Amino acid sequence: MEVDDPIAHGFDAARLARIDAFVKTRYLDTGKLPHAQLLLARDGRIVHFSHQGAAREGGAAVDESTLFRIASMTKPITSLAFMMLVEEGLVALDTPVHHVLPELKGVGVYAGGGGGVPFQTRPTAQPMRMVDLLRHTSGLTYSFQNRSNVDAAYREGRIESWHANLTLDEFVAALGKLPLEFSPGEEWNYSVSTDVLGAVVARVSGLSLDRFFAERIFAPLGMHDTFFQVPEDKIHRLSDCWTMQEGKGRVLYDRGEASAWSRFPRLISGGGGLVSTALDYHRFNTMLLNRGALDGVRIVSPKTIDLMTTNHLPGGSDLAAMSRALFSEATNAGTGFGLGFAINLDVAKTLIPGSVGEFYWGGMFSTAFFVDPVERISMVFMTQFSPSMLYPIRRELKTLIYSALTR
Repeated sequence: MEVDDPIAHGFDAARLARIDAFVKTRYLDTGKLPHAQLLLARDGRIVHFSHQGAAREGGAAVDESTLFRIASMTKPITSLAFMMLVEEGLVALDTPVHHVLPELKGVGVYAGGGGGVPFQTRPTAQPMRMVDLLRHTSGLTYSFQNRSNVDAAYREGRIESWHANLTLDEFVAALGKLPLEFSPGEEWNYSVSTDVLGAVVARVSGLSLDRFFAERIFAPLGMHDTFFQVPEDKIHRLSDCWTMQEGKGRVLYDRGEASAWSRFPRLISGGGGLVSTALDYHRFNTMLLNRGALDGVRIVSPKTIDLMTTNHLPGGSDLAAMSRALFSEATNAGTGFGLGFAINLDVAKTLIPGSVGEFYWGGMFSTAFFVDPVERISMVFMTQFSPSMLYPIRRELKTLIYSALTR
């Protein structure tokens, strides 16, 4: 792994160094985050790669081999997998979801009930389509939203538990017995949509999702450290993961040496199940920046990447107008949503330096990435702490990164 001279790529080296100092002072020295890793690249060439803090409690420091739970940074990979099948003519963005997943045929919109009372539903105004899964306009939700009788039913059924009693097919069947929160296409809500999309990929391709990823994406891209289950000979590289607990502060959530990610999940989550490294995700970012190709291997066409990174919210809307989610990996103003990514529509409205057309996402353990096709910059940030919205570090990192540009 080589790190190029940042000056040759239009960065001020001293200003890049102050990013690490900022993270150390504000987040590591204060105990807010356990560790931090930042990879910054331009034109696919790494210009900054820093590691701070211990990967495990009382252990060695984070380094380039450290494995991180990337949670919802899995979603763009699942979205790409689906678009590969679109390119093959096997499915389309306007295909009704129930054509592939008949368990969801006839699912209705919440009209009453819950909490021990049978649900009442009304018909959807239009069927849920594949594009609704990719842009989170499906009407599905997440159990942690804690907002409605529908997400309460998700919690009661533990349908999102990766190591519980449901396989991916059984998960889809369970969703088919519950109402939608709204008619597809009418609102935006962060949800299990991408998990359902993973089931679509498996059904259409005839491969399990983990096998499709491994054979069709990870092997061609050289992403040899990305998987749903950490192999036994690599588990020593998996970092500890922490969470905030009321009254106790930062507490250990998942210990690396005895991690849940050392076991293969019963429910394979295309919405959040992967473990990866900064270097592997950098390769994924670079493929996106190159509009579908890396090191002579083409995964999808340039036009497919263009389609994925265009705002698909109905009427050209943004999340500020359409979002009903209490939690997401994006701020709302000036932000659209494509096929697996948030899209920067209006830099002024975001109140953060950036470029129109920049796309990005993050994960619940505070990991994040962005790709800026205008400046040809990409970033991967790794740490392991939830909830991700507790601290504004993503906004701060973006501001500091763009402030280091000299051209």
